[in-house]
Amino acid sequence: MKKANTLLILLMIASGFMISCTHQTKENPTATTIAMQGDPTTETKNAVPVMTFTETEFDFGTVTEGDILKHTFSFTNTGNAPLVIVNAKGSCGCTVSDWPKEPIAPGGTKEMQVTFNTNGKPNLQNKQVTITTNTTAGKHILKIKAMVTPKAKSVVSGAPISK
Repeated sequence: MKKANTLLILLMIASGFMISCTHQTKENPTATTIAMQGDPTTETKNAVPVMTFTETEFDFGTVTEGDILKHTFSFTNTGNAPLVIVNAKGSCGCTVSDWPKEPIAPGGTKEMQVTFNTNGKPNLQNKQVTITTNTTAGKHILKIKAMVTPKAKSVVSGAPISK
């Protein structure tokens, strides 16, 4: 009997919290907006951009250290809302990207150029660019790789030989 009373009291307290939270949401316009965005029954839930790439990985093959490599990735907004790229950040300072700053309309195709500076990066290199967007996924990753042949070390000539 004591357990049943305790359970009944907990249910009444929980109901009170639910009612008070609903009341606050209706009076706070910001909270109402957030609640509407998370509601799967709203029409805005169906209007989303989708970033579709023709390729997400590229292999430059074997290159020489010091080469500046560039590759262009093509993508299309296959969704039904404008696509906005907020940022595109390389995994290190040697990898940079150039992306469209304006919104891409549904059906629009654009390009993103990724540049990799191989100077000081010998051997196998795997780099990536993380793209932050307004898509449902939020983040997309492009990958590049290259086998970088080290520069030949120069021999200093004319130096005296000590005995």
